[in-house]
Amino acid sequence: MDLKSLYAQILNEHNLSPNHKGVLEDATFTLHGVNPSCGDNIYLQLKIDENGIITDGSFNGSGCAISQASVDMMLDDIIGQNKEEALRLARLFMDMIQGKVSDDEALEELDEAASLKNISFMPARVKCAVLGWHTMQEMLSSGKTDASASNPHCTVCE
Repeated sequence: MDLKSLYAQILNEHNLSPNHKGVLEDATFTLHGVNPSCGDNIYLQLKIDENGIITDGSFNGSGCAISQASVDMMLDDIIGQNKEEALRLARLFMDMIQGKVSDDEALEELDEAASLKNISFMPARVKCAVLGWHTMQEMLSSGKTDASASNPHCTVCE
């Protein structure tokens, strides 16, 4: 199997059988992220303990395969990390998507999310890939949460 096929397989697995899709009842933070250019729409939820460790996370909503797989991979990467490490991984992911970092060794930290590296060559899909990561950055950097999203089941998205 070539590398391109492996990347497509990883993307499909996270899109068709996401590990983190659903509602997290006791979330500390919930934030709605929208990509108006294509209609991707997610509610990201994180549970953060008193030490700043992300102990759980989930997402709900709808969108293209890239947006859904990317947020699921992101949650794989950040659960168990502290907020600062999650934000550092987000910066690395953004740099990868913008083509600023392409060294496979440097991208190993992103685990399966590194499979989205070639999105940098598809400008129309960049916003799809970064939606979950950008929403997480906004949430953790500002402490922003969406009180109106306390029930993040999106009937429009289903």
